[in-house]
Amino acid sequence: MSFQRFAVAVVLLALAIVHSDSAATEPAGAVADPYLWLEERESDRALDWVRAHDSVTLGELMADSNFVRFRSDVLAIVNAKDKIPYVSLQGPYVYNLWQDAEHVRGIFRRTTREDYARPQPAWETVLDIDSLNRAEGKSWVFKGISMLPPDFRLGLVDLSDGGKDATVVREFNLETKTFVAGGFELPEAKSVTSWYDENTLVVGTDFGPNSLTESGYPRIAKLWRRGTPLSEAVPVMEGEVTDVWAGGYVDFRPEGRTFAVGRAMSFWESEWSTVDPQSQLVPIPFPRDARIVSFFKGYVVGQLNSDWLDIPQGSVVALKQSNLKSTDLKANVEVLYQPDDRSTVNEVSATKDYLLVSILRNVKGAILCLQLSDEDGPWTTTELELPKQGSVSLDSVDKYSNEFLVQFKDFITPTKLLRFADAASAPVEIKSLPARFDATGLAISQGEAKSDDGTAIPYFLVAQEHVKLDGTNPTLLYGYGGFRSSETPFYSGSVGKCWLERGGVYVLANIRGGGEFGPRWHKAALLENRQKSFDDFVAVARSLIERGITTPAHLGIMGGSNGGLLVGVAFTQHPELFKAVVCQVPLLDMLRYTKLPPGASWAGEYGDPDSAHMRPYIAAYSPYQNVKPGVKYPEVLFVTSTADDRVHPGHARKMTARLEELGNKVYYYEETEGGHAASADLSFVAKRVALEYTYLWKMLK
Repeated sequence: MSFQRFAVAVVLLALAIVHSDSAATEPAGAVADPYLWLEERESDRALDWVRAHDSVTLGELMADSNFVRFRSDVLAIVNAKDKIPYVSLQGPYVYNLWQDAEHVRGIFRRTTREDYARPQPAWETVLDIDSLNRAEGKSWVFKGISMLPPDFRLGLVDLSDGGKDATVVREFNLETKTFVAGGFELPEAKSVTSWYDENTLVVGTDFGPNSLTESGYPRIAKLWRRGTPLSEAVPVMEGEVTDVWAGGYVDFRPEGRTFAVGRAMSFWESEWSTVDPQSQLVPIPFPRDARIVSFFKGYVVGQLNSDWLDIPQGSVVALKQSNLKSTDLKANVEVLYQPDDRSTVNEVSATKDYLLVSILRNVKGAILCLQLSDEDGPWTTTELELPKQGSVSLDSVDKYSNEFLVQFKDFITPTKLLRFADAASAPVEIKSLPARFDATGLAISQGEAKSDDGTAIPYFLVAQEHVKLDGTNPTLLYGYGGFRSSETPFYSGSVGKCWLERGGVYVLANIRGGGEFGPRWHKAALLENRQKSFDDFVAVARSLIERGITTPAHLGIMGGSNGGLLVGVAFTQHPELFKAVVCQVPLLDMLRYTKLPPGASWAGEYGDPDSAHMRPYIAAYSPYQNVKPGVKYPEVLFVTSTADDRVHPGHARKMTARLEELGNKVYYYEETEGGHAASADLSFVAKRVALEYTYLWKMLK
């Protein structure tokens, strides 16, 4: 695992903090919530309510002639034998988790790098999750493995019960392909673990009383020696109770390892230190809102999210570890890449000799290769030769060689996987996804809408090249707009088969709150300015109507998680604009989101609804509190999961109950397993997608 992937994992787990689901209470002076009992995740009366609503929704949508066709089509896509088996490069092998009709929960398998490049690799099963479930009587979902470099013989496997973010951790021997008897093992928790050496782990978990922050996340990083009880693990650092999280990580590279520990004071602010051989902490002097992306050949590499030392926000910078204590940072910090107003950095990864910087230019991908001529520089930059009109992303990178894999895709071009033996060599296409739908006549274009404050908001539109401009096109608008997440072109067999192939128009909005144009694009919709993200989305909808692409009678919207909040606000503020709404695993009661998972950890994005300053801003858009009597709302489809421990199903449950109380028809579907993805296995995926597109065609045709 790279340092950047560790940081992403920490962020995702910070998004997934679980508070108690019982004994829900309202703050003093608040208006009583008659549906508070629906926050009781697995109480009998709440689950009776869920089953009753599932029965009605499934009874109506599954009886629609489209449902059987869509489920069959999607099952064929997700269970196809000719999918690209995406891999991680680990030592002499590549590793892949494969799921199909016979392997519902999946097999973790491997083959050699040379064999992987062949059309039909000879795969070796390492761990069969379905067999494990049968043997243990469990419902495990494989959540990943962290292997110990450089021989990659030992790994830490994360297993989730039913798809939750919380996992158990077990040590696994990749030579014998068995769990290590008496090896490292952690009970279910939101743990963050890293190898320190073969006999030591860096562990952040629930160690017992006072080991968690107020957000419910570990605040202590410890070194745990093999053969000793967890209670004897030695603390390395402790965060504050008011922090979001604290943890540690070891970055293994050919030139040596770097041990780093960090604490996050808020969702977007953290402090990191390296740990020297004498166990002394050496602070990394980057701004708190900067992101550490790599340790590379004696440098700490970071990405700025605010201006610093006259260096613009969004830039990638490097500082030698030997200069961490320097009193003249301006003289020692080097700028490796500085984006312009229409570009941003997506990801930075390191091979043995290269820093690979994945960027977006006007929401289209490119990859830069940075290299040191010697240990003191200078740095040189070249751009990889890749297609220019779609998404390119780093798929897997090997820190112990210069090999890496790159994906290319757009909305109508099947995904291709390209192998670079090193950055100087030409890419070789080693895998390509077969076409999953008929894209004849389809074209991709970029449009632009004007938001309420005059900001230009780009969006992608996929439709027939000579699409009718008579307002009758069934149109699906998708958005997210949060947490610096960039929405880029993608290839989806399900979207293509269930929507585009049948004449639907698909639109992807690049609204503020995301990361499409760097930190400024994200910051523009933070906290008090969250409404701008919603305004941007509505502006795109209006642009589609003004252009004659569609009309409100044929316009549907879709979004999940933060995107579920987005579409929830959109239909409560502008019910007249939309005929259909697919609201997936949503946040909806924003005045209580801190009382449900993930609580305080998201306050840096949305603000604290209990603060006198932020509450009026949040109350003005919180969908649950803004459902009004006498207003005709679209017949929304809510999709969630009982096992979702990232966004509580109580949001969707209560919103459904409130809408129904006021006489609105609502479709509600809650899967019992699957976690935040609302899909524990591929059959669940097919069922959920079929329900969503059956609903959309029912509403928009």
